[in-house]
Amino acid sequence: MSHLKYIIIPNYKTQNGKTLDISLSYQVFGVALGEAPIILVNHALTGNSNVTGENGWWNDLIGDKKCIDTNDYTILAFNIPGNGYDNVSQNLIENYKDFTARDIANIFAQGLKLLHIDKLFAVIGGSVGGGIAWELAALQPNLIEHLIPIATDWKSTDWLIANCHIQDAILNNSSRPLADARMHAMTLYRTPESLTDKFSRTKRNAELFNIESWLNHHGKTLKNRFSISAYKTMNQILRTIDITENRGDFLEVASKISSSIHIITINSDLFFKPEENWNTYVELKGAKDNVTIHEIKSIHGHDAFLIEYDQLSRFLKPIFKTQASVLHNFSKHVA
Repeated sequence: MSHLKYIIIPNYKTQNGKTLDISLSYQVFGVALGEAPIILVNHALTGNSNVTGENGWWNDLIGDKKCIDTNDYTILAFNIPGNGYDNVSQNLIENYKDFTARDIANIFAQGLKLLHIDKLFAVIGGSVGGGIAWELAALQPNLIEHLIPIATDWKSTDWLIANCHIQDAILNNSSRPLADARMHAMTLYRTPESLTDKFSRTKRNAELFNIESWLNHHGKTLKNRFSISAYKTMNQILRTIDITENRGDFLEVASKISSSIHIITINSDLFFKPEENWNTYVELKGAKDNVTIHEIKSIHGHDAFLIEYDQLSRFLKPIFKTQASVLHNFSKHVA
């Protein structure tokens, strides 16, 4: 098991001018740092740095002889400050609205610098983690060889901001903020078709539908492992994704990113709509050759990136398939 490690970033200045010390925690899996190409994995809203191994939330994708093979790569994962996983960082954020997705990308960039990492083979993340991946690529256009944003986008749309606003209202006004916010979110992470397929209007008992029981379960489970301050912070980061703010239009910013960009969208995603991703692909492909897009076919909506592992692995294997040239280039870089 990989233990949590910490980096102290003193006097970090947020986008809105607040200054504070950051305790950035992280875990490393697979090959030791400095001995193999590095893959940075960005976690989703209620996730953390424990991406593989015991209780790893992406075990189906990352591990021994998995699609992303821990025998061939170094897997690095930071905790987003404020997510509460390290029992430290959540206490450092007095006002969750002081932070944006770009702040998190900046903090990750500073963490990489302090770890003496100046090149990443890949950055991969789903949902808000993918949005932070976009932000990191825009911040350091030559840092990442393969940028892999999954079930996400380079900006928060009006639809996404609207739902984050509702989540914020629930978290600040409900008598059961965590459970109620989670239940609302789950109806967006899945689709009507997914819920029909799973429950078919069946009942748990005379008074309770199984869909209601399922929502209650997810609300209770999150309440037992997550804090209100963490949820507020992550929701704020989700609503502030925007690589173009104070930089110019999308094409002006994204065309400077040297990475090969592999967009993975989901045909039924109600949160980050596939149409937005296809528009991004078409616009960017006109200015940049090394852009691809794949679409997961699923009835399960946004959560399909945590369900449809066969499809996801099929899209990713050509990137992570160990090739002599990859390891040769790495050896030459560190020599």
